[in-house]
Amino acid sequence: MSSKIAAIVGRPNVGKSTLFNRIVEQRKAIVDETAGVTRDRNYGKGEWNGVEFSVIDTGGYVVNSDDVFEAEINKQVHLAIDEADVIMFVVDVEAGITDLDDAVAGILRKGKKPVVVVVNKVDNNNRIMDAQEFYGLGLGEIYCISSMTGSGTGDLLDTVVENLPKTEPIGEESELPHLSVVGRPNVGKSSFINALLGVERNIVTDVAGTTRDSIHTRYNKFGHDFIIIDTAGLRKKGKVHEDLEFYSVLRSVRTIEESDVCFLMIDATRGVEAQDVNIFNLILRNKKGVVILVNKWDLIEKDTHSTKRITEEIHEKIAPFTDVPILFISSLTKQRVHKALETAMEVYDRRQQKIKTSDLNEVMLEAIEKYGPPSVKGKSIKIKYVTQLPTQTPSFAFFANLPQYIKEPYRRYIENQIREKFNFTGVPIQIYFRQK
Repeated sequence: MSSKIAAIVGRPNVGKSTLFNRIVEQRKAIVDETAGVTRDRNYGKGEWNGVEFSVIDTGGYVVNSDDVFEAEINKQVHLAIDEADVIMFVVDVEAGITDLDDAVAGILRKGKKPVVVVVNKVDNNNRIMDAQEFYGLGLGEIYCISSMTGSGTGDLLDTVVENLPKTEPIGEESELPHLSVVGRPNVGKSSFINALLGVERNIVTDVAGTTRDSIHTRYNKFGHDFIIIDTAGLRKKGKVHEDLEFYSVLRSVRTIEESDVCFLMIDATRGVEAQDVNIFNLILRNKKGVVILVNKWDLIEKDTHSTKRITEEIHEKIAPFTDVPILFISSLTKQRVHKALETAMEVYDRRQQKIKTSDLNEVMLEAIEKYGPPSVKGKSIKIKYVTQLPTQTPSFAFFANLPQYIKEPYRRYIENQIREKFNFTGVPIQIYFRQK
């Protein structure tokens, strides 16, 4: 279950975001750009030669972009070195090597991560000659591209994918369910894990973490056996205090990718914030199981409608995917901590379930007969057959005569029917319409 992260770094205005968009467009996975709210817009999924990986564009996180200080860029590069597996260092052929490029290159040379130098805006032969000066950065081979037209990006991505980790964890631990706790800083992630692991510590054994700051611990008691991933400790606070939100997103990306089921923890005293929704969307895009934990419930003055009111607020923020377990817990008093664990394991089992093709067809063809896809341009759409695909996460293919005319509202109807009949609570599912 190795996670693979490629980061794009460089000074402002060299074309990092354009390159980012081009890579993630392979999967049409561009995130909503809500100005001033969604920092998560610079995270996406890329795929090349059958290898799927995460792409982080650090560019969107530079503050005071009209007056960028070298230290600010350096901070982004340090974060990328900490978290990424491969770093794409983007420079601009028109500007040549600037002092800021030199400073970034200096940091990258000291790091131990593979670096790919990307010379952008190379769209004619003269510029290929100009690009040669970037060998002077001392970071090895250069890749001349035009992120605007896509020229040269194939060779670049070949190299990026080659440098991503290829090994999967081996041994017994890799077969066990992996649960993780994600959320904004200071929502009580550490307290929750301590509440789980705090008693009978001799039953748990530490498993070497894959990143410096995430701790993988084996939990083996009360009939459960799984790996829990603790990412709560932001140990380099001194370096990242101004970019804590960016850092928590970057850390969440790695953690989510290593997980089967994620506990998304929300602070009951603060309610659902934009960052909570961002992390929820990261979980969905990675097709992981999810359980929402509303923590610090002991601190809330409650009335008979408190849980209903907060549940409705959460559903409103995370719509349209609301088929998610929501538990109100207190890590401090251990209220419902073990219930959270049981719920996560139920979600894990649902995520693994395979439905017999005969059962699927019997139920779904009846639902389709009851409410078929609307006709388009006078053409009648017929769905004749459905099967579950042999993928790691639940995916279903519906075979139709005119799949291209089936619209999003009908896709949602089909998904709701599957959820209702077969129980996929807490599990994102994929629906595909294919030519009969």
